Amino acid sequence: MKEDTFAFIGAGNMGGALIQAVCCSADPKNVTIYDKAKEKTETLALKTGCKIAESVADTVKSAKFLFLCVKPNVLADTLRSILPVLKDETEKGSEKVVVSIAAGVAISAVSAVMEESGITLPVIRLMPNTPVAVGKGLILVSPSKNTEEEDVTALCKALSAGGETAVVEESLIDPATPVFSCSPAYVYMFIEALADGGVMSGVPRDMAQKFAAQAVLGAAAMVLESGRHPGELKDAVCSPGGSTIVGVEELEKRGFRAAASSAIYEAYKKTVALGK
Repeated sequence: MKEDTFAFIGAGNMGGALIQAVCCSADPKNVTIYDKAKEKTETLALKTGCKIAESVADTVKSAKFLFLCVKPNVLADTLRSILPVLKDETEKGSEKVVVSIAAGVAISAVSAVMEESGITLPVIRLMPNTPVAVGKGLILVSPSKNTEEEDVTALCKALSAGGETAVVEESLIDPATPVFSCSPAYVYMFIEALADGGVMSGVPRDMAQKFAAQAVLGAAAMVLESGRHPGELKDAVCSPGGSTIVGVEELEKRGFRAAASSAIYEAYKKTVALGK
């Protein structure tokens, strides 16, 4: 059976993390990357063993799964720049699946650009988060209706080294993006704040940061592995008259939960706006 091949246009932070994940799950010799910033591709190629394309056209020719790892505002122009070679390849019978990670950009918008040149191809929309870089991420996968199930399975398998994959309806992508993709930034701020509090209390900085990060990691594992509601788990830590409930009250007075919820909702509105 012929092995699947993968190509990436764009090797920034998120694209680079996905490239590394695919190179761990698939043969790096079947992975080709391209970015205008050659130092990025050279670093990734040295690290993973993948191949560097000399041009965008070469990238398109080299693979079945074509990842567009570019910003939403340049996605359409990037796609238009490769339409001639993409059309030529499809007319030759070369199988192609377009994979987009652009936040807020619907599958229909990607398909519409290809239709300008009379091209109809399967499109899979991905939304990953940055912990993919350390194999602890989550990647939402939403395929167009003309995508073969075996291609979705193959893509999820190739991404598996990055963490969990979840196939979802596209309507869930934008609302879910802030919850899991934007939120690591907020969690980092929380960890930093916990460490700051520890330093104020006399704990050395490096220890405070490690202890705070481990606490967040452990708390997340408790939610995922126990299946219990976060509120129930919180109550279990709060002994009557203890120090934890005093801290919870302080967070409540300062609007901790309201601020977190509002951050997610405002990020959702921005995500929707990015695709327009």
